[in-house]
Amino acid sequence: MTTQLKMTTLDCSDPRAEAAFWSALLGWQVAVAEDEYAMVVPADGGAMLGFGRVEDHQRPGWPNERGTKQFHLDLACDDVAASEEQALALGATLAEPQPGDTWRVLLDPAGHPFCLTDASRW
Repeated sequence: MTTQLKMTTLDCSDPRAEAAFWSALLGWQVAVAEDEYAMVVPADGGAMLGFGRVEDHQRPGWPNERGTKQFHLDLACDDVAASEEQALALGATLAEPQPGDTWRVLLDPAGHPFCLTDASRW
């Protein structure tokens, strides 16, 4: 048997809003959308994203020298500027400071950082 990553679940205060944001940004289907939990799934059956409601959720900081954000998502984009524009229109915010010219760091509506980069670099 092979061990596989099937889902990453993010803590948040509003799972429905997180699912709507990530579904629209990634073009994935919302499989579950409830007050306490939501999940989005890709068409290819790959790893999913889940969102669990946590009372008094605290947004992770950016930058985060103490490491309390734990992790972030890296997204490969055919057009970084277009993906950034779409993410901002969906409710993301641009993180400051930015780490340079290769990556664009944004925060999803719950404050989770994610990076956009050119797909050709992968």
